[in-house]
Amino acid sequence: MKPKIRTPFFETSVKNYIYGDDVYNFAKAADDAAKKYDVDVLFIAPYTEIRRIAEGTERLIVLAPYMDIIPPGRGMADVLPEALKAAGAQGVVLNHCERPMTLSHIKKGIDRANELDMISFVCADTIDEACAIAQLHPDVINPEPSELIGTENASDMSYVKEAVRAVKAIDPDIMVEQAAGITTAQQIYDFIMAGSQAAGSASGILRSKDPYALLDEMVSYVKKAREDLQNSEQ
Repeated sequence: MKPKIRTPFFETSVKNYIYGDDVYNFAKAADDAAKKYDVDVLFIAPYTEIRRIAEGTERLIVLAPYMDIIPPGRGMADVLPEALKAAGAQGVVLNHCERPMTLSHIKKGIDRANELDMISFVCADTIDEACAIAQLHPDVINPEPSELIGTENASDMSYVKEAVRAVKAIDPDIMVEQAAGITTAQQIYDFIMAGSQAAGSASGILRSKDPYALLDEMVSYVKKAREDLQNSEQ
């Protein structure tokens, strides 16, 4: 069965800022925060660390950063979806700005993920692209302007609200996340309160003065947003 994600959730990755044991230690810290605040955390792991993180953590939903759309067989340097699944990946990122894909390729990637009961987490550069991808019915869409990724500038609230509205109008079951340029826990809270079902940060955490403390604080603000949303509905 495909993993069920509880919203609001948190997402993080390490890209290539750290590697080896540092990645595993960061994943353990994310796992500790997930347990401490009872928040689902999606962790995008480097290929080389997927198995160790999947086997060494309890609450993380581990995603691969990409996969090739191939069946078992030939393909010396390709990333086989079945191999990712066997290593412990529960989902895959598609169409990140650093590994862009055509719409037809995205469609095939979503289909392959569904075949393997893996979460499809698809990035979009614009709201128009997010709407096109929504027609393909992935599990998660992350509409983040590529010019903001890796910066200290996050999307404004009007973009967040319009992105959520546009995707939900096509498929209300798609979860919508915001992540680009997030550097503070307050931004995590504000984006979720504005309608995003998740928020995340990678470089914003790893380039901070105290990455572990900021990671913990961000996950705690997901919990805070969840509780405040629940109270507002009562």
